[in-house]
Amino acid sequence: MSRVGKKPVIIPDGVTVTFDGNLCTVKGPKGELSRELHPDIKITVEGNEITFERPSDHKEHRALHGTMRALVNNMVEGVTKGFERALELNGVGYRASKSGNKLVLNVGYSHPVEITPEEGLEIEVPSNTKVVVKGINKERVGALASNIRAVRLPEPYKGKGIRYEGEYVRRKEGKTGK
Repeated sequence: MSRVGKKPVIIPDGVTVTFDGNLCTVKGPKGELSRELHPDIKITVEGNEITFERPSDHKEHRALHGTMRALVNNMVEGVTKGFERALELNGVGYRASKSGNKLVLNVGYSHPVEITPEEGLEIEVPSNTKVVVKGINKERVGALASNIRAVRLPEPYKGKGIRYEGEYVRRKEGKTGK
């Protein structure tokens, strides 16, 4: 059995989970999320718990067992608490600001880079070297944070660039003189 898959998902108060065939819909205080789940995994709702069962021990079913449970758990967690991902800018003159709904990054290019978040995501700039992406969908929050990081990846020689908060970038030694 999958260790993740056999743990039940607890449904907190104020959250409703409905299954319509393969479509799972989770409604909570922060919003609503829906997702198509794999038809092979059997999902049962008993009281305030959701349990997942796989039909066999095939490799595909073992992999899907934990994945489906994690996806539903992330949906429940997203509509109750939400998700956030913080990034930090390192480098001389590197700064972030917010212009309306857009994030404006000055990261050493000849022009500022503007990033518009998709609907349901929010970008905060608590300081000019820190950016926080918030939302209820873990996948979309991570994707937007990754797109922001990709504007200027952290480089190993001086450590300049945009990195996740707490990310360790292995430093390299530069060229040595004669």
